[in-house]
Formats: sequence, C-alpha cells, structure tokens
Amino acid sequence: MHLNHLSASDRGDAAAGRLTTTAPRNVVRRKHPVRWAVALVILFILSLLGLTLANNTIISYDEVWHYQFTSVILSGLLTTIKLTVLSQAAAVIIGILVAVAGLSENPVLAVCAKTYIWFFRGTPVLVQLIFWFNLAVIFPTFSIGIPFGAVFFSTKMNAVMTGFVAALLGFSLNHGAYMAETVRAGILSVDKGQRDAALALGYRRRQVMFHVVLPQAIPVIIPPTGNELIALLKATSLVSVIGGGDLLTQAENIYSTNYLVLELLIVASIWYLALTTVATFGQRMLERHVGRSRETDGSRRRTTTDMGIGRLAAVTRAFAKACRRAPGRPLGE
Repeated sequence: MHLNHLSASDRGDAAAGRLTTTAPRNVVRRKHPVRWAVALVILFILSLLGLTLANNTIISYDEVWHYQFTSVILSGLLTTIKLTVLSQAAAVIIGILVAVAGLSENPVLAVCAKTYIWFFRGTPVLVQLIFWFNLAVIFPTFSIGIPFGAVFFSTKMNAVMTGFVAALLGFSLNHGAYMAETVRAGILSVDKGQRDAALALGYRRRQVMFHVVLPQAIPVIIPPTGNELIALLKATSLVSVIGGGDLLTQAENIYSTNYLVLELLIVASIWYLALTTVATFGQRMLERHVGRSRETDGSRRRTTTDMGIGRLAAVTRAFAKACRRAPGRPLGE
C-alpha cells in the first residue's frame, strides 16, 4: 500500500492496520403495491369497456370505415382545418394588438382593450356565432363606399355573412380576447429593467416592444397558445348550429338521411382525435424550438430568448460604457 496517496488520518489508520474497505451494498427498490393495484383495476375496466364496444351489435363498424374517407366527410374536414388555421392566425394578431393597447399609457386605448376582453370573454362563443350569422336582421345590406356619400358596392348581408364567414368572424374575435390575456402575461413576464434600459438608450416604445420584449415573451406565450389552438379546433363543432359546412355539420347531414347517428359521430370523433394529436405534436416541437437553450453534446443552442437577452445585454454594456466615458453628458452628444 502506498501511504503517500492517502490523507494524514488514513495513513495513521493504515499504519495501525485499521484501514478497511466497505463492501458494496445491494440497493432494493421500494415496492408500490397500491400503485400497481390501481393500475390493474384501471386496465380491467378499460378492457371490459373495449370488449363491450367490440361485441356491440348496434354499432356497425363496417359503416364507420365506409364513411371515414368519403368525399363529404373529407370536405367537412378540410373546412374545419381552414376555419381553425384562419381563426387562430387572426386571433394571434388581434391578441398582440389588444395586449399592447391594454398596456399602453394612452387611457383611451387601454379602456377599449379591456372592454373588448371583458365583452368577448364574458359572452358564450355559441351566442356570438348565432349573432354574427343573423347580422342581416340589423344590417340588411352590406355596402362599401364613402360615409354619407357615394356607394361603390352593395349587396345583401345574407350573401356575405355565410355560415363559414360568421364562424370565422366569431372565433377570431372570441379567441382574440383570450390570446390578448395570454400575450399580456408573456409581456409582463419580461423584467421591467430591460425595457427601461432599452428606453434609456433611445429606443422607441414600439421598438422596445417588438424587438426586446416580445422575443423574450414567446417561450411563455407558446404553451397556452397551443392549448387555445386545440380548444379552437374542438370548438369548431359549434359551427354545425349555423350550418358552416364543417366536419360535424357534414356528419349530421349524412346521418339525418340514413339514421346511422352513432356511426357518423364515431367517424367525426376519430378525425377530431387525429387533428388534436397532430396539433399536440406540433405544439411540443414548437416549444422545443423556442424554449430555453439546452446543453446538447457540450454545445449550447441559441434560441429566440437567448438572442433577445444577448442583444439587450450588449446594448446595456454599450450604454454603461458610454456613461463612463462621458459622465453627465446627454446621450447622443
């Protein structure tokens, strides 16, 4: 034994013959009998439910497979996808504008933004859809022209406010109010000192918002935005009330003639589950892309948050350096 590689106490113990080695200990995992019992009960119940549905003679699964890829169902599926994408895109734009207006120092903009959020979040989306679809009761004609002057284009409101247009308008305005609160929460999550530093450097408030604050707020905004998208996707089924031609509307049109109610509802449910799964996967990928940087194989990835913080850090260092060079002088001289 080489005593030079031991500590003073160990050398003393080794000299006295008291240095011993510890035997490896066996690690015993903790058992969870209650957890496994609950899991077995859940699996048993799910198995019974699956067997009951499989042996059910009322539901014709051949008809489910037959109508799953028919042209009518696929056209409704395409309408649902278009309605979801367009409404979500409009809701994001509305949400950003309303959130920025709500945080503005202009009292008129702030009050208007808060009133918009209060109204569209406080009334059911189904009521809003029915209201927009029946807008012709209030405004029988749709006209484009100069107020109290020449009219360039005029037509009946019913020709413009179709079921799809009413659904697009209703979902955009309704989910825009929810997106405004999501964007506002993301903006408030950014440290106020960064905005103050950018303003001190001469940046305009609009530049600070769109080049410093929003890039850092994106990782906070993305997860609830994905949830809003999935909620909007399922909420498009409400369009069947106003005949918007969506997936559920087409399914209802089919089972109103052949009376295969359960089969067509299963067809629609399968497509909704498929779209929700794709949206969830896209949300996870987007969160990874714009999320905080991670250590991967010893290299650090730069994301939107890192680049926003890096730019602001560089700007802050330049500001401090300028102040040290010319103390007491106005910025820009």
